[in-house]
Amino acid sequence: MKLFNAAFAVVAATLCAVPAFAQDSSYPNKDINLIVGFAAGGGTDTLARLIAPHVEKNLKGAKIIVKNVPGAGGQIGITQVAKAKPDGYTIGLFTLPGTVARTYDRKTEYGVNSFTYLANIVNDPSVIVVNKASRVNSLADLVKLGKQGNKGVTVAVSTMGGDDQFVMMALGEQGGIRIDYVPFKGTAPARSALMGGHVDSSSMNLSEVIGFEDELKVLCVAQKERSPLAPNIPTAKEQGFNIEMGTTRGFVAPANLPAPVREKLLAAFKAAYDDPEFQKSMKATGAQLEYVGGKDYEELTKQQDAIARKVWQTTPWTDAN
Repeated sequence: MKLFNAAFAVVAATLCAVPAFAQDSSYPNKDINLIVGFAAGGGTDTLARLIAPHVEKNLKGAKIIVKNVPGAGGQIGITQVAKAKPDGYTIGLFTLPGTVARTYDRKTEYGVNSFTYLANIVNDPSVIVVNKASRVNSLADLVKLGKQGNKGVTVAVSTMGGDDQFVMMALGEQGGIRIDYVPFKGTAPARSALMGGHVDSSSMNLSEVIGFEDELKVLCVAQKERSPLAPNIPTAKEQGFNIEMGTTRGFVAPANLPAPVREKLLAAFKAAYDDPEFQKSMKATGAQLEYVGGKDYEELTKQQDAIARKVWQTTPWTDAN
């Protein structure tokens, strides 16, 4: 999905009257819980812990406590955010397309309208990769492999119903080949399966192949233009395939956040994003930064939701994670 550069928008003061506590100019006056629906050490957790001190600095009055609440592909943690009191003291890390895709393959207690959208920070594009020793050197080669004997292509994915699967679905449809998914509980085992020669290919995010250049061969980056982090890797579009997909990581709060609180959080996240120290630390992790704030972030989520809905209706995936 193509992201778009978003100008920072301040909410107009024409909203309905808010509860008295929301008008308290002392916000924040206690610790803020930042819920991460994944285990410590992953890309989402890293983003939360790197940005937290910069947001704190701009809020001036509260410490942000990162709380890992892993389980069900992030569903448990983001559900806690959706059901929390909308007072600004509970926020959460939000990923696309996974968070919205999970509303289709299982029952959830949240939806697109369950959140106040603050700021997307990372756009980690999808990449299609093969084993370094593979004779496949392009998407055309991979499609050719899939047509040999009409056997299809086996693909290791970290989860079903996410960008890993969606990018391969697009390749399969456009290339006219069958994709046989081999789901794993996370990127590390999926990557290991590929390096071990147990599958033909894999799809993951660009940041997840950095450091594995001796074992993996990246065939394409699935975004409009080449990534500045990998300028020598061609896009899918350069190879004749209209595929744009990736994982975005950002932050939300419960729906109906009072306007004064929302404004403070929006400003704090934007200032944190613009901080050169934060940008330097994130780029060291291999993450591709892209800010989308407020209403633009909400619109991006609705667009991703529409894509997930269409895929579910036409080619439903299995709730395997």
